[in-house]
Amino acid sequence: MDHYSQRTRPPLSTRIRAAILGAAVLVGVAACTSSGKSGGAGSASTSASATGSAQQPAVAVENEFVSTVHKTLPSVVEITTSTGLGSGVIIDQRGDVVTNAHVVGTAKTFTVGLYGGKQLFHGSLVGVFAPDDLAVIRIQGASNLQPITFGDSSKMQVGDIVMAIGNPLGLASSVTEGIVSATGRTVTEPAEANSPGATIPDAIQTSAAINPGNSGGALVDLDGRLVGIPTLAAVDPQIGQGGSAAPGIGFAISANMAHNVATQLVSKGEVTNSGRAALGVTVATAVGPNGAPAGAAIVSVMPNGPAAKAGLRPGDVITRIDSFPITSTASLADALANYAPGQTVHVTVITDTGKVSTVTVQLGQLTGH
Repeated sequence: MDHYSQRTRPPLSTRIRAAILGAAVLVGVAACTSSGKSGGAGSASTSASATGSAQQPAVAVENEFVSTVHKTLPSVVEITTSTGLGSGVIIDQRGDVVTNAHVVGTAKTFTVGLYGGKQLFHGSLVGVFAPDDLAVIRIQGASNLQPITFGDSSKMQVGDIVMAIGNPLGLASSVTEGIVSATGRTVTEPAEANSPGATIPDAIQTSAAINPGNSGGALVDLDGRLVGIPTLAAVDPQIGQGGSAAPGIGFAISANMAHNVATQLVSKGEVTNSGRAALGVTVATAVGPNGAPAGAAIVSVMPNGPAAKAGLRPGDVITRIDSFPITSTASLADALANYAPGQTVHVTVITDTGKVSTVTVQLGQLTGH
């Protein structure tokens, strides 16, 4: 798999700003040369020449956009299962493709369409890491594949221009453009038939449109480097029954997280170093006497895991971790997303006898396959 690429020339965003600034300067010059009392032909000729020059930087920027799209499209594939379709990104010449776990669902085999759509290929499952909503499949029988280049998503800043490339609504190789609206978000996906609903830390929020079918595709910077995996769009619960997509608010799994998980799935078939904290318990949302969520009830405890070592038992209901109130399994996942393996936290529980107790737990590593 590719390593993170290093910049070998000024960032495209810098070049764009320079081009726009150049256009502004040229327009200013044109305004100056066309002003004054003289209205002769020489004056008009100078103004027209300057206006033509002012258009050149804009054309150069447009050409850079077109170049980035054409560079990236061959690395994005369409993945079809018996229950739906999504997108994926080629990460090596062997045919490994990173995508969302919810795109894969429970399927083990897939139909994969490459850019151009003239030929379909068989794909097989390499591995899944549901906690990060990531999976890897492998294309069989394809040649001359074009792997994506990974960027360093930790360097993304609010205002960076990005493109989302995928197959929204089955429209192959579609491109939308926007900016990075925020970084470091923690978002929880809604539970679906193919996914229990993962909680994703360090997500990138973008205004680039993300629609059904974009999931698992590529969020790239203007040098064509992968900075995220588009995964979900925000929903406005106030609009219609069950909510409606909120325009301009989409989320992508960071490329750094995708690179880490995909590398482990390809090499080992599982993830042993997720960088995410775990209590070592299975939980379900507890409901209070009024019917409202009231905590995360421990269903089972991993033997010799962090919770077991701290004395937590099935039947205990977790109501707080440090300063984070816990009302459900989702809020527990949200709270744990703020910690790293090895950190120590204070966990407050209500025991099956009704006693409130606080214990100290050294968090473990979230693993899976």
